[in-house]
Amino acid sequence: MLYIKALHIIFIVTWFAGLFYIVRLFIYMMEAHESAKEPARSILLDQYKIMSKRLWYGITWPSAVLTLIMGLGLLITYGYHNYMPDWLWIKIGFVVGLYVYHFICQQLFGKLQRGEQIWSSQKLRGWNEVATVFLIAIVFLVVLRSTLSMAYGIVGLIIISALLMLAINLYKKARKSP
Repeated sequence: MLYIKALHIIFIVTWFAGLFYIVRLFIYMMEAHESAKEPARSILLDQYKIMSKRLWYGITWPSAVLTLIMGLGLLITYGYHNYMPDWLWIKIGFVVGLYVYHFICQQLFGKLQRGEQIWSSQKLRGWNEVATVFLIAIVFLVVLRSTLSMAYGIVGLIIISALLMLAINLYKKARKSP
């Protein structure tokens, strides 16, 4: 049982690492589209495509699948298939949301691999923080295991999200100033 839990945590960590870095690569690709001159643009885009493909199919997708398998294993091992507490239902809801995020990243990945332009680098910076919000929500829920504490967590998430957006906007202004 503890081996399944350890593997579940390991694959969660590698999955999140992949999600965080893939969107960062998307940002770099869009910045190359937006501002790099030829031949640098083509060179950068080719390299970013290779890097993102290796990351996406070598780390992120396998980690997402193995996280799901180990998570289902934990549900069965702990007997949650018979009864699940409220906090676990909420956690599963967040995990489903994280998989939706993953599938949207898959669509963005496909477009970039075909050479299409997607969102602006600024919009992608905001998109990159969505995974952070999921991470915070899931970890707090698993550690606290309380739906009442979840109310405090939601307030905290709103505050953290607002601070992240403020930081992104300040960073954008700092990059544009000479």
